[in-house]
Parts: sequence; structure tokens; C-alpha cells
Amino acid sequence: MPPDISPLFQPLKVKNKTLRNRIVMPPMVTVRNIARADGIEWYGEHARGGVSLVIVEATAVNRFGSELTAENLKPLVDAIHDGGALVAIQLFPVTFDFPQTGPPPKPSDLSRADIDEIVDGYRTATQICADSGFDGVEPHGAHNYLINRFFSPELNTRTDDYGGGSMENRMRFALRIVDAVEPICGPDMLLLYRHTPVGKGYDMDESLVLAEKLVAAGVDVLDISPASVDAPGDRSAPFKKFDVPVIAVNQLDEVDRALEVLNENRADLAAVGRGLIADPEWPAKVREGRFDDIVTCTRCDEKCFGHLKLGIPIECVEWH
Repeated sequence: MPPDISPLFQPLKVKNKTLRNRIVMPPMVTVRNIARADGIEWYGEHARGGVSLVIVEATAVNRFGSELTAENLKPLVDAIHDGGALVAIQLFPVTFDFPQTGPPPKPSDLSRADIDEIVDGYRTATQICADSGFDGVEPHGAHNYLINRFFSPELNTRTDDYGGGSMENRMRFALRIVDAVEPICGPDMLLLYRHTPVGKGYDMDESLVLAEKLVAAGVDVLDISPASVDAPGDRSAPFKKFDVPVIAVNQLDEVDRALEVLNENRADLAAVGRGLIADPEWPAKVREGRFDDIVTCTRCDEKCFGHLKLGIPIECVEWH
């Protein structure tokens, strides 16, 4: 018998927003311009495919106000809304390029003025997102990138009050960013935060301390990435103790894995990444029981990560 897919298609209310189901498109860099036709069509297509929330790819905060404005981002927002989905955007603290030409910045590379500038950049970017109609923003605090590096006692070698010597210091940068954007989000926008729960020199217990502080500061959704290989959503489950929705990710385009996450209460939302690159209609096909029609991701990484490393728009070998 086919699985009971109804848990995937229950609505979820967060603040004054209602997600139509439990399927999220996570932020994935596409090497497309989100303010131009190719990027707008990419995200609009995925919204039409049936996800409840599109999280637009990591976008550097210093692009806002010059390259990215409320006016030129509105077509992207409208395309996603027209597809029936809510739209958030992942905000990245510094410029990044693909292909990458050098090592990522370290906490010790930043002056205090640099930190202040980044925080101000988050404030500016969030206001522009609010003005253009986004439903949420997500600071990127995961995957060994800069904000996550501040939290890591191994990667944060600073000796000031942003340094790796104490939990309070290691959390300071992330919490300043959240404090800067939360008043702009207010009751009308969702504030998400992406975090890697086990990293260089820190464990789950310390991540839970950070999460408690983030939620107290106004974070509405915890986006936990990745899970371990042991069980889908295992590392998101501990964050369910906080009274906010939790997103899990990692091979959840396998329907049984996504259902396990929800049925075992390890998360409230299932993020489907590469599976949505292979088939933007994955949610609609699952909802309609057309499992045999799904274009399946084979985990080859050839034209998604492969193209990303080359700095060209991502595609999929399964496209015909």
C-alpha cells in the first residue's frame, strides 16, 4: 500500500503566516540572478510545484541597497507568491563567489568596525526585504561559514568579547544580528535562523544553549542542517523543546524519510533540496500519489555541485 502522505500536507501557522504544507525548499545557491528573469523563473517554478516555503539562496547583505532593491526584488517575491508559496531569503554576512577563489574569512580577520558594518548590513537588507514583500529572512549561521565560525571555539581565535573563550562571546555575533533584524521583522515577517548542531569544537548541548538565546531574541523558526547519517531529522529533534517550528534536511526527497521526520516529531518541516532540483514538481506528485512520475535525484552531484564549483547555473543530469 502507498504510504499515508497526509502528515506532509498539513498546514502550519507561524505567527500570522500559514504554510500550506510541511515541505520547504531550502536555500541552495543556483548561480542565477535572483533579480532577473532566469532566477525569477527558477523560483517561481518551484513555488508552482507545491512547496509551502521557498527560502531563496544565500545572498550577501552588502548587495542590498545598490544591486538589490525593493523594486527589483518584488518580481521575485510576486512570482513565488503567485505559485502559492511563502518566500524567505537567506542572508549571508559577506561577499562570496563561485568558483571560490580564496579561503573563507575567519573571525580574526574582522575588525570591530567590520562587525558593526555587517550588522548594519543585515538591518538594511532586512528592511529592503520587508519593503519588497518577503515573508521572512534567515541569517546563515551554519556550515562553517563566518557566523558559524564565530560560534566554533576551534575556528574563533579572537581574544576580545567576540572571541572563542566563552559561550557568551561566541554567541555575541549571531545574537547581535538577530537583535538588529527582529524589530524590522516584527509581527509581519518570519525570522528564521540556520544552524549546524554539531561542529568544530562544539556539541549539541552548546547548540541548544545558542538556540534558547536565539528564540528568546525573537527567532521564529530554527533551520537545523544537516542531520547525521543515522536517522532522518535526528539532529533537529532536540530543538523541538523550544516552542518554535523546526526544519530538518538531508535526503528527505525520499518520502518515507520525510514522513519519519514528521511522524516521529523530530521536526515540523521537511526541507527537500537536491530532489527539488531534479524535479520541481516533487510536492505535487507526492500529494497526488504519482510516485512513479517523480524524477529522482541520484546523488551524482554532477550538474548541481559540479556546476556550482565552476560558477555556472546549476542543472540536473536527470533533466530531459
